[in-house]
Amino acid sequence: MKFNKVFTDFIGTLKPDDIASDRKQILQHLAQAIQEGLQQKEGVALQFICTHNSRRSQLAQVWAQHLLYWHGYFKVGCYSGGTAVTAVYPEVINQLEQQGFTASRLSEGSNSVYAVKASKQLAPSFVFSKPITHLVNPSDDFIAVMTCDQANEACPVVLGAKKRIGLTYTDPKNRDGQENEEQAYAQTSTQIATEMLYLCSQLNP
Repeated sequence: MKFNKVFTDFIGTLKPDDIASDRKQILQHLAQAIQEGLQQKEGVALQFICTHNSRRSQLAQVWAQHLLYWHGYFKVGCYSGGTAVTAVYPEVINQLEQQGFTASRLSEGSNSVYAVKASKQLAPSFVFSKPITHLVNPSDDFIAVMTCDQANEACPVVLGAKKRIGLTYTDPKNRDGQENEEQAYAQTSTQIATEMLYLCSQLNP
């Protein structure tokens, strides 16, 4: 399968060996949960959860899905949701485009829907802000991956989740409107991409 050259080149710059040992342990735990699911049934669903489903959870959904595709895992579906509906922050889309994805806006309005992909041969990830319980998300038997502390605290129970794993990231929103906004989002996206690459390396074909 052919991926965009910018995407391929960007993946080559990532350094998963540099991930801290405590983060690797969390990612190994998540990989084990995915592996167990693949052994038991036809497919596995991951839902990345953050308060507003506008930044970190969207980046995690897109990176996880495409790096799983990159490694040949087509039976793992990646989704995202939040505890409140807002909109995908524009810099999220900008960073994905800079790092090798194409993003097509499918709808206008306060909560636009984007189709994001890194290969013409793949189905896109649909990116927009939505609640955990939205119809496009799995309703049960999914692995909930909590990408922010606020959502982790706000959702003591994620209904329908068979497992829940905390993999939180610093919120780049803290730099919105500042001179280093773009750099903050680039760092967050790169960290997520690096960790999703490591996650895939822990799976067995």
